[in-house]
Amino acid sequence: MAISMRTLAKWHIWLGWLVGVPIAMWLATGLFMTLRPIEEVRGETLRRPVEPAPLVLPGSTLASPEAGLKEMRVVMQQGRAVAILTTLTGEIRRVDFATGTALKPLDAVAARALVAQRIEGGAKVERVTLFPADKAPFDFRRPLVAWQVALADGTNVYVGRDTGEIEAVRTRWWRAFDFAWGLHIMDLSEREDTSHPVLILFAALSLTGALIGCVLMFRRRKARPSVNS
Repeated sequence: MAISMRTLAKWHIWLGWLVGVPIAMWLATGLFMTLRPIEEVRGETLRRPVEPAPLVLPGSTLASPEAGLKEMRVVMQQGRAVAILTTLTGEIRRVDFATGTALKPLDAVAARALVAQRIEGGAKVERVTLFPADKAPFDFRRPLVAWQVALADGTNVYVGRDTGEIEAVRTRWWRAFDFAWGLHIMDLSEREDTSHPVLILFAALSLTGALIGCVLMFRRRKARPSVNS
């Protein structure tokens, strides 16, 4: 049995009452969140610049003043403690934490083996590609030399060449979500800018339209008498 246009109109009105307020609330809060850059919201703009100082541990040969370290992270790799050292210039290298012996950067074979060990389905590898820090793939977007281990199910696993760690796992769903996020914030180039004029404008227009719709819900339509021609 066909549904009449009058019935659909009634359903539309009732659905409008049901979802009108949440939609207006979502749009209002969304507009509010676009008004300031996320860096300002997080208070990053309030931080005063500080001259970088090297990490120095008294008595340590790894974190000596001459090493010029910015950060030292100790992790377990293949049953031994490994120190991942990052210098003030951004250079990354690994050493054996106990002996200080430098460890070689991971090659393609080692990256493939790490993924096979730590990732479900990681043994089904289609290709392994090394990307330099300044040419990172778009789904990685980190200034880090990394091996891209592409799996058969479409997942890309990124292994740091100099860290020896899995730095990111990008599934097909992640890439679809990332694309949807870019559309959501209207920033398909970087997918990070949540406060720009185009987004603010359309958020304001959408909120205005939703509020007008809510006001019209209170309007009573009077039945018009039919006029015979």
